[in-house]
Order: sequence, then C-alpha cells, then structure tokens
Amino acid sequence: MAKISIVCLTGTREKLQMASMMASVAAATGDDVSVFLSMNAMPYFVKGHTGEAPVEGEIGTLMAQKGVPPFKQLFKQAVELGDAKLLPCSMVLDILKLEKEDLDPELGPPTGLTRFLSDAEGGQILTF
Repeated sequence: MAKISIVCLTGTREKLQMASMMASVAAATGDDVSVFLSMNAMPYFVKGHTGEAPVEGEIGTLMAQKGVPPFKQLFKQAVELGDAKLLPCSMVLDILKLEKEDLDPELGPPTGLTRFLSDAEGGQILTF
C-alpha cells in the first residue's frame, strides 16, 4: 500500500480532473490517499457552488462533451469507495471566512499545510 498526498491549488478543469482521477484510482486500489484542497481549488467544494471550472484547452472542453465524470464526483467516490481524505486548507478557509459547515459533506477537517506535509512524510506528493 502506497501513501499518496495530492495538493490541489488550481481552479482549472483539466488539473482538478487529473487530481481526482489519481485520487479515486489510488484509493480504490487500497492506497492511503490525502488531498489538500487549497487556493483556487477550494471554492469548488463550498456547498451550493455551481460554477464550472474553466478549461485550459481542447481536452477540458471535450471531457464535458464526452460525458467524462466530473472531478467532484470522482473525489466523492475516492472518499466513499477508498476512504480517501479530502482536507480543506485552513488558511484559505480563514481568507474566505468559511467554516467547516459551509463545505461539501465529504470534506474532512480543516488542515494546515504544516500538518498536511507532516502527515505526507514518507509518501509521494503530487501537486495540481
């Protein structure tokens, strides 16, 4: 079993999609997965957020047209099927004046970067 820690800081569809695919596949195969949601990725995980992530190029547009499961659905599956942890950045929550109750229910406790990096020690860290 591998330990995979994913940092999501972008707000673009392609990068969020790749991060969610890696998290869901790794979690489904039994790896220990933690996803740190920070910066421009965080608003997509606030309850009631309906905006679409902007695309960077052709593939982002084609994913929506071809019915590729959206990144939020894949992250949710990673939590439900593989027990992955989705951890909101405590600093970004402070900046946005959000509480845990304002976030999607599959998100875990607010976490600081220091704690996340400490917990990630000895595993792979991927950044999107």
